[in-house]
Amino acid sequence: MATIRLISVPVTQLSKRHVDPDFLALPLRELADAALDAAKRAGAAHADFRVHRLVTQSLNLRDSVVQSAVDSSEIGLAVRVIVDGTWGFASQSELSVAAAVDAARSAVGVATALRALNREFVELAAEPVYTDAMWVSRYDIDPFDVPTNEKVDLLAAYSDSLRSAEGIDHVTASVLQVKEQSFYADLAGSAITQQRVRLHPQLEATTVDQEAGAFESMRTLAPPVSRGWEYLGRESTWDWADELERIPYWLSEKVKSPSVEPGPKDLVIDPTNLWLTIHESIGHATEYDRAIGYEAAYAGTSFATPDKLGKLKYGSTPMHVTADRTEEYGLASTGFDDDGVAAQQWDLVRDGILVGYQLDRVFAPRLGLERSNGCSYADSPHHVPIQRMANVSLQPDSSVDRTIDDLVARVEDGIYIVGDKSWSIDMQRYNFQFTGQRFFRIRNGRLEGQLRDVAYQATTTDFWGSMEVVGGRSTRRLGGAFNCGKAQPGQVAAVSHGCPAALFRGINVLNTRTEAGA
Repeated sequence: MATIRLISVPVTQLSKRHVDPDFLALPLRELADAALDAAKRAGAAHADFRVHRLVTQSLNLRDSVVQSAVDSSEIGLAVRVIVDGTWGFASQSELSVAAAVDAARSAVGVATALRALNREFVELAAEPVYTDAMWVSRYDIDPFDVPTNEKVDLLAAYSDSLRSAEGIDHVTASVLQVKEQSFYADLAGSAITQQRVRLHPQLEATTVDQEAGAFESMRTLAPPVSRGWEYLGRESTWDWADELERIPYWLSEKVKSPSVEPGPKDLVIDPTNLWLTIHESIGHATEYDRAIGYEAAYAGTSFATPDKLGKLKYGSTPMHVTADRTEEYGLASTGFDDDGVAAQQWDLVRDGILVGYQLDRVFAPRLGLERSNGCSYADSPHHVPIQRMANVSLQPDSSVDRTIDDLVARVEDGIYIVGDKSWSIDMQRYNFQFTGQRFFRIRNGRLEGQLRDVAYQATTTDFWGSMEVVGGRSTRRLGGAFNCGKAQPGQVAAVSHGCPAALFRGINVLNTRTEAGA
């Protein structure tokens, strides 16, 4: 394995914003020094220390009335060690030198006790040392600096604008806000402080048919993002006013629309829908721990096993998928992962061929790599870091800026799909079915009103192999989720997926009403 030169990264290179003073005022270095010294004295070959604080606020309104407003905070310290090639881990809620030392000794005790059962000697890929490094995600207005009543007033105003439209019976509104702060240090000498802010706002309108005893709903498509409260205001990158004005019309049209005729169809899929298909069929499938069976007992494995690396025809030639921990405003973006590895971007699929995986410092050597690509994360101070998903994105066509209209014009008889909704995929991330929020019939290269009861079904390689062209940069959007689950005990991570619109040929379309026996 090649030697990696040790470097020191100045704070000014990594951040133009600031970590909250109250977090910096904690005795972070003192706790780290005590824990790491205790771990080394107890026999650890490697030790890392983490202080992790999560602050969240969840607001929920129904018909402009607050249903819940929940604030929560979690903080603690964690120590992870390697003793005789075996991991040990322990955590404490108390931030004191005594607690840090106790956690270190407990972690060494765990590793020692497990050594006899361990069948895989732990070897970490090398990584430079980062001294006094600091990284803060990009945002303008810290949502936790905004008074709660102002947030409620804004959500209520957006709700009122929907409720005033004809045909809208109920409106729900919500926003989940998270501030995540961490301090990482290890025996090699790294010391890294980070702060991330993220938001997930959403409004949903419902229309009720009292006579038929049926209802239909439609929600905003604004994705969760790593931004501040400015995302919900007038200067937002998302046009809230325009979408809220259009939803009542889209919803009324959907209620009256005909049910889809099932069968093979050409699909133009909007990035507001395609991001989720990327998440499930590429993002999870290229997690290296899944590919070698680590998630088999819970979340499943992957059809994209390591023996297929560099060989598997994942999709058509236009398919270029990257993993990226540096994507601006990406939910999985960070300066460093929980192994102390600097954020990077790399290819997963290039020219339709599987060429890479997402991994951490343990899995990198097993794949023959000299360095991790930085995918270690724990969602709590009391959870051990595991390999988690980067921002996995389908790249747009850089040679020609095809618009959605350009893609639609190439279709004689098909469907344009907008927005995500329900989905289903097997444990190997191979056979899947996805629905959406809005479905527009395409006839002779033009949109001709909405359809209902649409789902598309395929295997992963057939689906991506049918992708004829991708849209240009103007069609690219960043979607994502707050709630990607994994591991036992369960952990949750937020992740974004960028993609353009894309055209798929001959995809099997189901009628969900017929399939349900309705």
